[in-house]
Amino acid sequence: MSSSSQQPSTNAVPDTQLGLTEDEIQILRHGQQAVAAAGSSSSRAASRASSQGLLMIDSSSLSALGRHFDRVMQHIQQRLEYLMEQSQIVTLSVYDQSGQLIDNADAEIARYHDIMAQIDELELDFDRIRHIRDIVRDYRRRAEELERELERSGGGGSSRRDRGHRSHRHRT
Repeated sequence: MSSSSQQPSTNAVPDTQLGLTEDEIQILRHGQQAVAAAGSSSSRAASRASSQGLLMIDSSSLSALGRHFDRVMQHIQQRLEYLMEQSQIVTLSVYDQSGQLIDNADAEIARYHDIMAQIDELELDFDRIRHIRDIVRDYRRRAEELERELERSGGGGSSRRDRGHRSHRHRT
C-alpha cells in the first residue's frame, strides 16, 4: 500500500470537531460507510477517513454523503407520513367506535327506560286488578252469605230460588 492510501487527505477534519453529539457522530460515520458500500473511489476514501474519525471535506465525498442523507431523510419523511396517516385512521376508527358505543349506550338506556315504564304500568295495572278482584271476591262472599241466610230463613219457599241458583251455577 502506498502512503497516500494509509494517510487521509488534508481535505479531512476530525468528526468530533463538527459540534455533533455522540449519536450524531455515529450516524455520520454510518452514513460514510453506507456511501462507501456504494463503491466509488472517493467513497472508499471517505470510509477510511470515517474509520479514523475524520470527515472528508472534498466536494465529491460531501456530495455523495449529502445524497445519502437526502435519501435517508426522504425515507424517514415517507415513513412519518405513513405513520401519521395510520394515526389518523386509528383516531377516526376509535372516534367512530366511541360514537357507536355512545349511540348503542343511548339506545340501550332508552330501551331500559321504556322497559321500566312498562314495568311501572304493569305493576299499576296489577295493583288495580288485584283491588278489583278483592272487591269482587268480597261481593261474591257477601252474596253467598246472603244466599245462605235466605236459604236458612226461607225454608220451603226457596225451592224456586234454588232451582234458579243451581241453573246459574251450571252456566259458570
